Formats: sequence, structure tokens, C-alpha cells
Amino acid sequence: SSSEDTVDSADDRVLLHARNVSFDWRSLPLHYVDGDPLATHLMNVMHLLLPEGEEWYVRTFKEALPLIDDESLREDVIGFIGQEAMHAQAHTEVHEQLRAHGIDVDPFVDQMKFVFGRALGNRPGHSRNSLVERLSLIAAVEHLTAFSVDWVLNAEELDRADFDPTMLDLLRWHGAEEVEHRAVAYEVMRYFDVRHARRIRTYIAIAPTLVYFRTRGVRYLMDQDPTLTHLPPKKRQAGFRDFRRVTSRGLSPSELHHPMGHYRATISFIRAILLFREGRDARLLPVFRALIMLLIAPPENLQGIDRLR
Repeated sequence: SSSEDTVDSADDRVLLHARNVSFDWRSLPLHYVDGDPLATHLMNVMHLLLPEGEEWYVRTFKEALPLIDDESLREDVIGFIGQEAMHAQAHTEVHEQLRAHGIDVDPFVDQMKFVFGRALGNRPGHSRNSLVERLSLIAAVEHLTAFSVDWVLNAEELDRADFDPTMLDLLRWHGAEEVEHRAVAYEVMRYFDVRHARRIRTYIAIAPTLVYFRTRGVRYLMDQDPTLTHLPPKKRQAGFRDFRRVTSRGLSPSELHHPMGHYRATISFIRAILLFREGRDARLLPVFRALIMLLIAPPENLQGIDRLR
């Protein structure tokens, strides 16, 4: 292993821990982003995709934890596990309000349970190589997530839009904690395997898969939207121009809907691997901004913020 690459100095480290959050979704409207169905469902798809994916993170990192001897990295992994478990819970709680609005989330969520529980899960007889492969996939997903996180923390358009404030609190709390632990998946991957080839290969495999599931999820939500059922099935589905309309208003990150965005993400991932910039060296400045976001978050939503260290 390369545990020497994962040790931070005491002054540089941000101690990770799960925060006790609580959100009340009873007043969440059906279309909570500028009254726009597509802009809203581009957000809602996260609530369908993320919980099962984050539970998969938790299971995989719990499997890796006993194999890690580096105490500093073990602390980071424990904090990562706690934060991802809270993220999964917070997004799952939105499902009940979506059901109340007439959107049946269960068929799509069940598919995600199969993908992350069976197709990508650990099974008897799986080797250590299977674990390292899953850790590499998680590191790739975390890199892609960073683009959405940077957008949600900095997009002034979200503050100017008619955006449900509780949902915006959820997204920015989640985004801030993603920045806080952004280097952990990469450092765990390097602890088990420092070779570049696996990381590049798993990124190439996972990036288009995530785009596929995200697009499929948005299409599913548009089809389920009760305000659109009077339209023919084809009219309910968004095309490229519809996505451009939303991104041009700053209500969704353009990187997720434009080929050049995925190209830039790929180039930055390969550079991070070759230059070793995804770990400690990339962590500090974005973390300071995220910590400020966590400190000024509404106290009714971030219980236990006094534990921020």
C-alpha cells in the first residue's frame, strides 16, 4: 500500500464527522424551482439516485476499514461513512413528499437498489480486487460530483430564483460536506492501489453510466409528473433545447448536459491522477469555503453545528 501518501499534518487536517440535520418537507411544492417541471426534476433525480449510491459507499468503506492501518486515514474514512449515511437519509426523506404529489418513486428506486445492491455489491467469494475496483469507482464518482458541488455552492442564480429555501439548504449542506471530505475517496483508492490505469479505466466506465441513469431518472420523473399527464408521452420528455433553456438560466450545471462539460471533467480527472492533485493538496481552500457555508447555515436545519471542529 501507499499509506505514506495519506498522512496529513495536524495543522492541515479537517476532522470529519456526521452532523445531525433535520429538514421539514411538508410544505415543499411540486415544482419548487421557479415553478419549472424540468428544472425541478433535474434536482429531484438526485433524491432517486443518491440514497442507494451513498449507502453503497457506506457498505464499501466499512468493508475497507479493517484493512486500513493508517490511523489518520481511518479517522477520515469513519467520518466519510457517517456523512454519507446522513446524506442518504436526508435525500430519502424527500420521497414521501414526492409521493404525496402523485409521483411514484418506488419503481426507479428499486432499480437503483438492484444496481448498487446486487450488480455493484459485495458477494461471497469476491476477492480483494473486487473491493479495490469498487473503491476506484467511488473515487471516480466523487470526482464527477465535485462539478455539481462547486456549482451548487457558488451559483448566485439559485439565490435569485424562486427556489424552495429548505431544498436549497439541503443541497448546500450536502455540497459543503462533499467538499469537506472530497479527498477521502481518492486517498483510500491510492492506499490500496497507486497505479493510474485502474483509476482511468473505472472513470471511463462510470462517467457515461451516471449520465445514462441521470437522464433516465429525469425522463421517469417527467413522465410521472401529474401536471404533465395531459400531454402525449413524447411531449412530456425534455430535449436538448429544453435542457439548454434550464442551464442558460443557471438552474442546472451545464457540465451535466453538454459534451464539452464531460470532456473537461475527464481531462481534469486524468490530470489529477497524473499530478497527484486530487488528495491533500486540493483539499484546503475549497474546504475553508465549505466550512464557512456550514457555519452560517440556518440553525433550525443544522442541529449540532456546534460540533464543527
